[in-house]
Amino acid sequence: MSAVLERRMDSLQIGTNMDRSCTPSPPNSPSLQNESCNIAPLTPSQSPRSEQRSVRRSPFFVVVAIDFGTTSSGYAFSFSKDPEAIHMMRKWEGGDPGVAHQKTPTSLLLTPDKAFHSFGYTARDYYHDLDPEEARDWLYFEKFKMKIHSTSDLTMKTELEAVNGKKVQAMVVFAHALRFFKEHAVQELKDQCPALNEKEAIRWVLTVPAIWKQPAKQFMREAAYLAGLVSPENPEQLLIALEPEAASIYCRKLRLHQLIDLSSKAIINGYPSDRSIDSSFRQAREQLRRSRHSRTFLVETGMGELWSEMEAGDRYIVADCGGGTVDLTVHQIEQPKGTLKELYKASGGPYGAIGVDLAFEKMLCQIFGEDFIQTFKVKRPAAWVDLMIAFEARKRTAAPQRSNHLNISLPFSFIDFYRKNKGQNVETALRKSSVNFVKWSSQGMLRMSSEAMNELFQPTIRQIVQHIDDLMKKPEVKGIKYLFLVGGFAESPMLQNAVQSAFSNICRVIIPQDVGLTILKGAVLFGLDPTIVRVRRSPLTYGVGVLNKFVEGKHPPDKLLVKEGKNWCTDIFDKFVSVDQSVALGDIVQRSYCPARNGQRKIIINIYCSSTDEVVYITDPGVRKCGTINLDLPDINEANGKTGRREIKASMQFGDTEIKVTAMDVKSSKTVRAAIDFLSN
Repeated sequence: MSAVLERRMDSLQIGTNMDRSCTPSPPNSPSLQNESCNIAPLTPSQSPRSEQRSVRRSPFFVVVAIDFGTTSSGYAFSFSKDPEAIHMMRKWEGGDPGVAHQKTPTSLLLTPDKAFHSFGYTARDYYHDLDPEEARDWLYFEKFKMKIHSTSDLTMKTELEAVNGKKVQAMVVFAHALRFFKEHAVQELKDQCPALNEKEAIRWVLTVPAIWKQPAKQFMREAAYLAGLVSPENPEQLLIALEPEAASIYCRKLRLHQLIDLSSKAIINGYPSDRSIDSSFRQAREQLRRSRHSRTFLVETGMGELWSEMEAGDRYIVADCGGGTVDLTVHQIEQPKGTLKELYKASGGPYGAIGVDLAFEKMLCQIFGEDFIQTFKVKRPAAWVDLMIAFEARKRTAAPQRSNHLNISLPFSFIDFYRKNKGQNVETALRKSSVNFVKWSSQGMLRMSSEAMNELFQPTIRQIVQHIDDLMKKPEVKGIKYLFLVGGFAESPMLQNAVQSAFSNICRVIIPQDVGLTILKGAVLFGLDPTIVRVRRSPLTYGVGVLNKFVEGKHPPDKLLVKEGKNWCTDIFDKFVSVDQSVALGDIVQRSYCPARNGQRKIIINIYCSSTDEVVYITDPGVRKCGTINLDLPDINEANGKTGRREIKASMQFGDTEIKVTAMDVKSSKTVRAAIDFLSN
C-alpha cells in the first residue's frame, strides 16, 4: 500500500503575488485550522513478505541504455524476451593500444559552421589530422559532461566552450551526441530485427551521476527529446538511471570469478602472497579481454554467488569513480532475491580521473608558464589534445609499485611553438624549472619519475578516500559489509591500492572485472525492471510558499498580510519532503489548489528547496526557488450554469530518479496537464 500524504491547501502564495494563481481559503478551511504548516513524513511502503519478488515484464520490445560518461561513452541493449543477455554495442573504429573498445571517447567534432561532423574516436582522430591553422576554426568538445554538474544556474541556454574557445549551446552539443548513439543503436537493432518500430518498441535509459540535481537530470531529458530518442508526449519511454544504482543492480548478478576481492591476498601454495593488487587486476583484465570476442554478456537469472552469501539487512557502499565525478550510494538488501533500499542520500563530488589531468596541466604551467600553456591551448588546440592523449596512455600504466620512469611525448608543434614564443627551447625551460622530478629525454619526451606520476594522483585520491571515510562515519551508514569500487577510474591500480589500504580492515573491497562497463550493463537491467530500487533518499527539502492564519507572538510582523479583513502570514514553507527522508516508489504527496479567478487557464506554483530540514519560511537563509509546477486548466463548461471555485488536485512523486507531477480537476475528474520545470529559473 503506497503512503499518501494529503493536506488541503486552497491557499498558495507565488512570491507575494497571491492573485496570480490562487485565492486564500475561507476561515474554516482545514489548512487554516492548523497553526503549523508541518506535514507528516512520507512513510515507506511495506516490504514484500515473500522473498521471491515478481518481476514485471517490460512493456517494450527492447531496452537500450546509453552510458554518457565524462571521458568515454557507450550503449548496450537487451531484448525483453531474453533479459539475461546484455548485448554490447558494435566495436568502434580507431582506438588506443591496450584500451578496450567497448566504449568510445566522449568527444564531439562540429564543422566551422557548427554542423555535426563526428563523435568518439573518429572525431578525435579527424581533429588530430587537421592542419593546425584549419583546426582553429573547427569546434571540438571533450569531457563536456562536467559543465552540467558544475553550473549552478543551468538553463536551456547554457553554453559550452569548444577547445578553440568558440561557444555553442550545451543543449545542442548533448543532443548531437545522443543522436549519434541513437542512430548507431537503431541501425544495429534493425539489422537484427528489420521490422522494429523504433518509435514505440524501444525503451531508452540514460545514465547520470546520483549527485546531480534535478535541473541537470531535466537537462538530459530535454536533450534526449531534442535528439529524437523519444517524444515529449511519451516521457515514460525514457528513464533516467543513477550511475551507482545501476552498478549496484549489476553487481547483484555477478559470480565470484567475475569479482576481484582487494581485501584478501592471493593464496599461493597455502601461504598468503604479497603479490601486488595491480598484477592480479591485470591478470583478471587479460582473462576478460580474451573473452571479448563475443559482445553478448550473460547475467544470472537470480542472484550471483556473492549475493547468495548476503542476508536481508546487509549494507554496502557503491563508489562510482568516473572521469568527472565520484558518486557514493549506500544500499541495504531488503531480502536476498528482492529489492534495494537507499540508506543515505547520494553524496560525492568532482573527484574523478580528470583531476589527475588537471594536476598534469598545473605541472606544465609550473614548468613552461601559465601564459604559454593557455596560449598554446587556444592557438594549437589539436596539438593540445594530442599531448593529453599521450599523457592518458602513461596515466593508465601508473601503479604504486612501479619504479621505472615514464616518457610522455611532446608534440613537435609544442616544442616549435615554445621556441618561437619564448626564444628558448623546451630543454632549457625544464633545466631552469623548480620541478626537478621531470627531465628532458633526448628522444624528445618529458621523462617523469614514477614518484612524480604518483604525486599527480594524490590530491584526487585523497579526496575520494576522505569522502568514503566521512560517509562511513555517518550513524545511518554503520555496519557496512562491502565496498564496491566501479567506474572507469576504478581501473587505476593507484586508486585501488589507496582504497584497499584505507578500508580493507573495515569491509570487503570488491571490484567487478569489467569495472568500466558495470554501470552500462546495470542501466540495461534497470530499464528492464525500474522497480528494483524500492526506497530512495531525498537529496533536498522541497516545498512551496503558502499563506496561513497569522498568530500574534508566533509569526513576525513583517509577514503580516491583511486581505478582506483577515490576517494572513505570508511566505510559510510548506514541506513536500525533507532532506535525507526515505521515499518509497509509489509514495505521493498531494495538494489541492484553487484558481484565483473564473476562467483562469494556468496555475504556476513556485517550488523552493533547501539543504537543511530547519526551514520555516521561504525567505530563510539557504532556501532558494528551484523550479515551478505548471498546471494547464481545461475550459470550464458553464452552459449548465455550474459556477464556483474549482479544485485542482496535484500529486507529486519523489521516490523515483526524477520528481514527477500529475494533476486532476476534482469536479470533472479530468486529467489536468501538469509539468514540473527546474530549468527556467
